Amino acid sequence: MEVNATQKMYLPVDGILGMFNSLTGHHESDIMRPVLQSAALTTVPQHPKVSNISKTSMGIIKTVKGRMKHQDKRAVSLSRSSSSVNRQVSTDRLPKRSVDLLELGLTKRKNCLRIVVLGAPKVGKTNILQRFLGKDFEEHYEPTSEDFHRKLFHIGGEAYQIDLLDAASERDFPAKRRLSILTGDTFLLVFSLDDRESFDEVCQRLNEIKAAKAKLLNLKHPARAPVVICGNKADLASPRAVRRSEVMEALGEDVAFFETSAKDGTGMEGVFRALATLGGLPDETSPSRHQTISILSYQSMCIGQRGRRGSRGLGAPCAAVEPLARRPSFTSDLRLVLRSSTKHNKPERCHIQ
Repeated sequence: MEVNATQKMYLPVDGILGMFNSLTGHHESDIMRPVLQSAALTTVPQHPKVSNISKTSMGIIKTVKGRMKHQDKRAVSLSRSSSSVNRQVSTDRLPKRSVDLLELGLTKRKNCLRIVVLGAPKVGKTNILQRFLGKDFEEHYEPTSEDFHRKLFHIGGEAYQIDLLDAASERDFPAKRRLSILTGDTFLLVFSLDDRESFDEVCQRLNEIKAAKAKLLNLKHPARAPVVICGNKADLASPRAVRRSEVMEALGEDVAFFETSAKDGTGMEGVFRALATLGGLPDETSPSRHQTISILSYQSMCIGQRGRRGSRGLGAPCAAVEPLARRPSFTSDLRLVLRSSTKHNKPERCHIQ
C-alpha cells in the first residue's frame, strides 16, 4: 500500500514542530504557523529522496529561526523602551528636594514647630518618634547617631510643619547640644522607668534648657520650659527604678509628665497632644487624629489651594512624612538663633558657648 506525497511531507513537519516545542517552550504560535502551513502546501514530487526532505526541513528551520530572532529583538527593544519610560516617570514623580513649607510660602512661621528630643541611649526615643510618624515599633535596637524627620499636616484648610530632631549624637558635645536647644521650640525628654541614671540625665537636660532659654531671652530667672517628659518602658514587669512621686518632686508640678510605652502605645496620645498644645498646634497633629497620605498627594493639595485665602478646607485632617528631610546646617541654625536673640536684646557673644 502506497503513502501519498502529502502524508510523507507531514511527518517531518510535525517532527520539526515537536522539536521547537521541546527546545523553546513555545506552543504553535502565530510566527510558526504560517511558515509550517506554507511548507505543507508546497508541491513535492512523489517518492521524494531523503536529501530533499532534509533540505526542506532545514529551510523551514532557518525561516522559523529567523522570524523568532526578529521577534526576540523587537521584544527586547520594547522592553528596554518601556523600562526607560517607567524609570523616567518614576524619577519625575519623586520630589526633587526636601519640602519646606515656610520657604515655599505655603504656611506661616507660627505653624512651624521644631521638637528636640533628648535623653540617654536605649530609653526608646527612636520608637517614640516612629509612633509619631505612624510607623511600627522596632524590637531590634540600633544606636542612633542623629535623626531628623519632618511631618507635614493639612488641618482646617491650613498647612503645618513639625520638625523632629533626635540629637543623640550631641550627648558628648555641649556646644552642639546647646545650639540644638536654642533652635528648639518644644522639647521631649525621655528616660526609662527602670534606669535611674537615665532619669538623672533628664534632670540635667531640663536645667540646661531652662538656662539656655533664659539667656536667649535675656531673663534674670529661668522661665517655664516648653518640655514634655516621658518615663518610657512602662510595659516592663521589672521593678521601677523611678517612681512618679520622685519625678514630680525633682521636676516640679508644672512639668508635663507621662508614663509611656512605645511598644504598646500606652500614654503616647497624651504626649503628642501635650506637644501640640505647647507648640500652639491643633490636636489633630496626633497620629490617631489624621489620615496619612503620600508626599506627592500632599504637595498637590497645597499647591491646588494656594492663593485661596477665603476658602477653608472641608477635607479630613491629613499628614505626610517628608522622605527627603535633612537637618538644616549648623550655620543656618546659628543664624536662626542670632535672629531670634536680636528681637529681645543685642547679643554680646555667641550663645552656644
